[in-house]
Amino acid sequence: MPEDVPREVAPWIERLARLGYAAKALLYLTIGILAAEAALGRSGRITDSRGALRTVEDLSFGRAVLLLIATGFFGYAVWRLVEAIVDPERRGTDLKALLVRGGLALRGLIHAAFGLTALRLASGHATGNSDNQAQHWTAKGLSLPAGELLVLGAALGIGGYGLYQVYRAWVAKLSRQLRLGQVPEPIHGWITRVSRFGIAARGVVFCLIGFLLARSALRHDPAEAGGLRQSLRAAAGLGRWPFLCIAAGLMAYGLYELVNARYRHIEVAAEK
Repeated sequence: MPEDVPREVAPWIERLARLGYAAKALLYLTIGILAAEAALGRSGRITDSRGALRTVEDLSFGRAVLLLIATGFFGYAVWRLVEAIVDPERRGTDLKALLVRGGLALRGLIHAAFGLTALRLASGHATGNSDNQAQHWTAKGLSLPAGELLVLGAALGIGGYGLYQVYRAWVAKLSRQLRLGQVPEPIHGWITRVSRFGIAARGVVFCLIGFLLARSALRHDPAEAGGLRQSLRAAAGLGRWPFLCIAAGLMAYGLYELVNARYRHIEVAAEK
């Protein structure tokens, strides 16, 4: 096989990875819909991924759906970890490539944690929320020598990632990630626009999380830190329409993940 040709994915990894994208889509759609209803003064609420999972749990056959979501997240985690190790796109071993591969491994571990949360809920165990987790780890970080600088560095990293996502929303060539040639022509443009809007909105949320963490470092107050839930509360403070725009963007990101579940290029070393 030529060195510049990506290797095909093992079929079982591909199926699990696509289920993982579908699980992410369900969570972001749930979070976005609940936030939009809250912005419009209806029965919605501001929540995070754990809150979205609890919403799923309350549905008919909710625990069965949670088991599917957990399986999807574990599958997505396996794909990202294998991708980081196998390097199917042949990024190499220079500093930039190692940072990218490290990021893939980190994403795999994060989604494995999401899978564990879904599995715990399906088993009837309670879980906390992202704000509690953020405040817990921020407190530990601030307790270390030069803790303010460490937490501020983490805030800059998260905010920088958010800015990169906003930038990526408008410059990324989605055709490199998605098999857009298989998309029906009448909806091709809509998929591209909705995907870019969703990626940008998620980037804004990460910027808000970074801002909260930076404020926590500067004030030496872990209670100022927060995850997705607290960042959405901060967005709600900007006014109804900006908040509604971000909520719609999270729903758009959910639709983008559905597109990924169907049309994403998934390439890892195949089984022999």
